[in-house]
Amino acid sequence: MTTRAGFIALIGEPNAGKSTLLNRMVGAKVSIVTHKVQTTRARIRGVAMEGDAQLVFVDTPGLFKPRRRLDRAMVAAAWGGAADADIIVLMVEAHRGITEGVERILDGLSEIAQGRKVALAINKIDRVEAPALLSLTRDLNDRFPFAETFMISAEKGHGVEDLRAWLAQHLPEGPWLYPEDQIADLPLRMIAAEITREKLTLRLHQELPYQLTVETENWEERKDGSAKIDQVIYVMRDGHKGIVLGKRGETIKAVSQAARAELEEFLDRKVHLFLQVKVRPNWLEEAERYSEMGLDFKDGNA
Repeated sequence: MTTRAGFIALIGEPNAGKSTLLNRMVGAKVSIVTHKVQTTRARIRGVAMEGDAQLVFVDTPGLFKPRRRLDRAMVAAAWGGAADADIIVLMVEAHRGITEGVERILDGLSEIAQGRKVALAINKIDRVEAPALLSLTRDLNDRFPFAETFMISAEKGHGVEDLRAWLAQHLPEGPWLYPEDQIADLPLRMIAAEITREKLTLRLHQELPYQLTVETENWEERKDGSAKIDQVIYVMRDGHKGIVLGKRGETIKAVSQAARAELEEFLDRKVHLFLQVKVRPNWLEEAERYSEMGLDFKDGNA
């Protein structure tokens, strides 16, 4: 039996649907999905099996114009993930077409695509008519020599099987990189922090998206098989702490319940989750916070 294995980087603008596609490919929720842009911070890998091939997905942060240290570190992580991959998949939203951001990514691609296959996945195809899709496909292929183009809806699953089969065929021959039953190589502590951060993002919407981070401070395996997880939510100002706690602690309670329910489903056991909120005005400038998110602090240097 000839086995194949390799890394596939999903790149694109924020909100292009990379996390949704990753979760659809892997068949489990590995990368957090929210309606806010730039919610993926670390290079989360999901592992999918397709026949004799093992597909290891690198879900990179969205590529956008960086303004501050965290942005720059996220963009460096995205390009780094693409440069380390065997195959790159560029995701473009059908209804938005070739935006300024897509133009910038196409320019960057020509530098790092040397010697590796790049596929184009036009996502959210249910939002546009066929003639517009064909014209977008032509325009994009005129600008870059994509190995293959796929029309998909990551959310509904259309076209995803074809993409996965093509990826499996084009990975290098070699032994599998992970045990077959492993779906993500991100440490569980980090996945747990991501789940809580997703719940906070969904709950707080516009109020506080990027000024907070979550860290799993302690993880204790109990004798009864359950897990006790202590997490800290770092915010930048006292006022933010009040927003996260909510009136009479209602917000943090709702976030805690939602995160615990998802953690229990993910880990398939009982979870005791304890959340604390701490004010840390300069967390965006602390190297330690970045390594907790799987990013390189130095990448944020201007």
